[in-house]
Amino acid sequence: MIEYEEYKVKLNALKPDLENLRDALKLDDASREIEELERKAAEPGFWDDVENSQKILQRTKHLKAKCENYDALTRRWDDVFTLCEMGLEEDDDSLLDEITANYAELEEGLKTARLSTLLTGEYDGSNAILTFHAGAGGTEAQDWTQMLFRMYTRWAERHGFKYQTLDFLDGEEAGLKSAVLQIEGENAYGFLKSENGIHRLVRISPFDASGRRHTSFAALEVMPEIGDDVEVEIRPEDIEMQVYRSSGAGGQHINKTSSAVRLIHIPTGVVVSCQTERSQFQNRDYAMRMLRSKLVEIKEREHLEKISDIKGVQLKIEWGSQIRSYVFMPYTLAKDHRTGFENSNINAVMDGDLDGFINAYLSQNAKE
Repeated sequence: MIEYEEYKVKLNALKPDLENLRDALKLDDASREIEELERKAAEPGFWDDVENSQKILQRTKHLKAKCENYDALTRRWDDVFTLCEMGLEEDDDSLLDEITANYAELEEGLKTARLSTLLTGEYDGSNAILTFHAGAGGTEAQDWTQMLFRMYTRWAERHGFKYQTLDFLDGEEAGLKSAVLQIEGENAYGFLKSENGIHRLVRISPFDASGRRHTSFAALEVMPEIGDDVEVEIRPEDIEMQVYRSSGAGGQHINKTSSAVRLIHIPTGVVVSCQTERSQFQNRDYAMRMLRSKLVEIKEREHLEKISDIKGVQLKIEWGSQIRSYVFMPYTLAKDHRTGFENSNINAVMDGDLDGFINAYLSQNAKE
């Protein structure tokens, strides 16, 4: 069948990319480092320095995951090529759907792996915590914020990442005022750090009976989930804890007790909240992890030596300094103002097709 021959041609065209990717990922160096780290882990007294031991184990896990991901890609290439040959030999068109699906996954996996070669930050391999805030404009801005929230859950699904809503405050009539989303997966923060900033929407408002064009803003903060092995100095007396009743998306009530927790870091003004769990203790634990992550991210971004150097004024986000615009009317276009990357398929973008924007950002920053 001609379709099988076409897929064999495409697979052979991908083969050099797969081989070049191995060099780009420096897998030979990674294998040697894994051996060295495992040798250290087997030495007597390895756990005498718990902090250093955890760093070694975390580094080993990261390197092994990188090697395993590449091995999975090569196995998928082999599997699809074998299926093509089987289909040709047996003149069996029943394998075509499986080949098509596997080839699409191979292409997506290669694209993601290429992006990962641009990730060199200390926390790039971490999970990501996304915090959404609706801008001025009431219902229109709150609806836009919920659209963004959905866009990032779709992006996570495209990449096979897990996600969990940690906090959600409904809009007054529609949408949401604020929300916190945790996305779990290898390099989640490294990919999504490019999305931090102000997102601008231009469209004919569905909430305006006159059919006028509206401009709305929403802010997105992206921070890495910081593991317990990273030391962060937060004094108990610097934290103000507030409790309130949980409420789910769409006004659904989660429970009738004041289990939701809000933490305020008094010196910096940083506020985090969590209502995803039923117990106040669990929500406080989640909120503390978020607070640690947020303070570390700010410290790194501002190139500060310690948490106490953070000033509240640095945490404010100014409207109008948008990183990306999404235009639904009079034309359709999503444009990143930092890289110039554009995508006119606005529906695909809102369904999570963000890799072009992410790749452009990472590539630009890798050159700087």
